[in-house]
Amino acid sequence: MGAVLAIIGVIAFLTLVLTSSGIRQVQQYQRGVVLRFGRLLPKVREPGMRVMIPFVDRMTKVSLQTVVLDIPSQSAITRDNVSIGVDAVVYFRVEDPVKAVINVQNYLQATSQVARTSLRSVIGRADLDTLLSDREQINGELKAVLDAPTDDWGITIDRVEVKDISLPEGMRRSMSRQAEAERERRARVIVADAELQASAKLAQAAGAMAATPGALQLRLLQTVVDVAAEKTSTLVMPFPVELLRFFERAAGHTEDAGKAEADQKEQKEPAAIPPPRDGAGDGAGDGATASPDDPAADPSLTPPINTKLVGTGTDNGAEAATDR
Repeated sequence: MGAVLAIIGVIAFLTLVLTSSGIRQVQQYQRGVVLRFGRLLPKVREPGMRVMIPFVDRMTKVSLQTVVLDIPSQSAITRDNVSIGVDAVVYFRVEDPVKAVINVQNYLQATSQVARTSLRSVIGRADLDTLLSDREQINGELKAVLDAPTDDWGITIDRVEVKDISLPEGMRRSMSRQAEAERERRARVIVADAELQASAKLAQAAGAMAATPGALQLRLLQTVVDVAAEKTSTLVMPFPVELLRFFERAAGHTEDAGKAEADQKEQKEPAAIPPPRDGAGDGAGDGATASPDDPAADPSLTPPINTKLVGTGTDNGAEAATDR
């Protein structure tokens, strides 16, 4: 009796082991591909508890989740002969589990290798400026290149992005100088445009102030009010140009009047009478002074004096004879 129970127990244990080995659980995000005696069964196992024949069926579970594949930095040379390092990331998922199991040995490793080679080939066909300025174009081209081989493996490429571009140190310095020069050029253009607009507005303001002279004084007073608002500042009052011009005109008139008055005085003053020579006088003696009542003192009453040089026939010169 004991031997029979032992045999029954062994049979039950073997049945339990065989049953447990034939039951497989498939997760919601997985699909099961079953090979029976090495042949593919056409039906793919859906999520849930699935029963297989022990030691006959072999099931491979394939995840349908999106896989994030990081591509390490790849050294490449652009079309304009610049050596750079580029790393990217690929987002893909298995669309057909049967193809992913049957057509490729390891679809993860195969996709990684294809992504690396495709990245280097795409970088080699693009310029450095395109890589830096138009990454969307590079991403789209890289995705199109990856879709061709992975389509036979039952894999769909959802997205490809270039993460970082490593440039040589010399190229970085050159690009920084170029960017600095470009920013300086833009700044100068903006300043010149602002000065042009300001000059046009100033010309309009000057025309308006020239038409109304009082506007300049009002503007001056407004400026003084704005400056006086700061208690710590020193206010310097500008001297109006109009006042300087007024003083200049007044000084010019005064000088002209003084010259005219001086000319009139010179015309009214009598001509100076030369003193008589010795022996040619009227016997009044040396040092005689003409009185105010003397007719000789009045130039209008004194007849003109004619002076003649009379030769004496000697070498002593000429004597002056005065006739009235």
